[in-house]
Amino acid sequence: MLRPRIGVVTVTYNSGAVLLPFLRCVFEQTHRDFILFVVDNASSDDTLRLIHESSDERLRLISNSDNRGVAAANNQGIRAAIGAGCASVLLINNDTEFEPPLFSLLIEGMSKYDAEMTCPKMMYFNEPNRIWAAGGKFQPWLGYRATHFGTSEIDVGQHDRTRTINYVPTCCVLIKKDVFEKIGLMDERYFVYLDDVDFMYRAMKNGVSLIYMSEATLLHKVGRLTGGEDSPFTHRYCTRNRVFFLLIHVGPIYSFPLLVFYQLSFIAGLLFRRFSLTSFRTKERAVLEGIGMWRATLIVKG
Repeated sequence: MLRPRIGVVTVTYNSGAVLLPFLRCVFEQTHRDFILFVVDNASSDDTLRLIHESSDERLRLISNSDNRGVAAANNQGIRAAIGAGCASVLLINNDTEFEPPLFSLLIEGMSKYDAEMTCPKMMYFNEPNRIWAAGGKFQPWLGYRATHFGTSEIDVGQHDRTRTINYVPTCCVLIKKDVFEKIGLMDERYFVYLDDVDFMYRAMKNGVSLIYMSEATLLHKVGRLTGGEDSPFTHRYCTRNRVFFLLIHVGPIYSFPLLVFYQLSFIAGLLFRRFSLTSFRTKERAVLEGIGMWRATLIVKG
C-alpha cells in the first residue's frame, strides 16, 4: 500500500529536557517517509544544540529569533510541510514518547475510515496505564467547552473502540493538507492554549471528519514545558483565551451568563482556597485581556 509523505511538525521552546527521547521515537517509526519540521521559539537552553547534533537528514529546523507562540510556530511548520509536498501534517508535542507503529497506524486509519484527521489514545507518561485523552468532544451548552474522554481513568479497555469524534487536543493529530485549505490555519491570536480548541471547532463546523484510533497510543508528559496546570502562565492564557473564544464564536449575548459563571467560579476558588489571591488576580486580569482581544477584532472589522 502506498503511504504518502507526512510533515511532522513540533514546536520547541526550552525543550532540551524532553527532546532526545522524542527525536528517538520519531526516527524509529516504521513509516519512514516523513519530514520532521522543528520550529524553535528562541530557546535559551540546549535545545538548538541537540537539534543541530541530530544526524537524520529528514529533520528541518525553523529557528525563530523570538517566541512567537505555539499557534504561529505551528503555522510555520504547516506551511513548510505543505510547501514540501506533504500530503498530510502531523502536529505533535515534543513532550511525548511513543512506539514505532504510531505514524503508520494514524495513516492507515485515515485511509481505512476515509477520515480527514486521526488521533491516538493519549496516556499520562508517569502513569502509562492512566488515560489523559481518549479523544474528546465539545459541550455546546457550556459555550462549546472542550473536554477529554477518559481523563484520569485507569485504562482497562473501556475506550478501545475506534470512533468518530469532534474534538481532540493537537498534542498529536494527523491532518490532511486539504483541511487547512478548507478552514485555514491555527489562529495566532491565542499564542498558546485553546488555539487547538478553536481549530477543532472550525473543523467541526465545516464537517471535517476526525477519527479516534484506539489502537494507536502515546505517552504525554503533561505540563512539563509550561509549568503545569496551576502555574501563573497557564492561568493567564487559559482564562484569556477562553473568554476570547466565547466572544468570537458564541457571541457576547450568549456568552454573558457563561462569563458571569466564570467570575463566580473564580470567587468560589478563592474562598475555598483552590487557588491563591495572586492566581485570582491573574485570572481577573486575563478576563479583561480576553475582552480586549475581542474588542480589537470589532475595530478591525469596522
